[in-house]
Amino acid sequence: MTREELERLDDAGMAAWDQHDPDAFLGILADGFVWRDLTMPEPMTTRDAARAYIQAWFTAFPDMRVTTTNRVVGEDALAAELEFTGTNTGPLAMGDREIPPTGKGVVGRGSYFLRASEGKVTEFSTHPDTAGMMMQLGLLPQESAATPTTPA
Repeated sequence: MTREELERLDDAGMAAWDQHDPDAFLGILADGFVWRDLTMPEPMTTRDAARAYIQAWFTAFPDMRVTTTNRVVGEDALAAELEFTGTNTGPLAMGDREIPPTGKGVVGRGSYFLRASEGKVTEFSTHPDTAGMMMQLGLLPQESAATPTTPA
């Protein structure tokens, strides 16, 4: 794929997230894709699993907006950093738990890597900063981000 094709594919994926359109995002995934996410115990390899993951974010943050803040493009791969804003007004699915809405806003960050072939994403690896988001939501104490102290 050319650099321009990879950038168009990435732009389409980001637009799908920003417009809360799971079908559009699923449309950029190749048959046989593998999606690894730090918050998931196993890779997602079906459209149903990917849809559930995507929908969980849209449910937790119905006003979510997403922007790319940095992007590096290779021959068949792309890496990017993103920022999202949103208000947690819906339940937040984390693993096998559902956390009630906090009503708090967040500025979340993350990064992702993708490999593509023939105009579709074949491998996707996402790294959301869930600890930072949880601190902003008041679900983790702020001091957990401080430098650890050595016991006396």
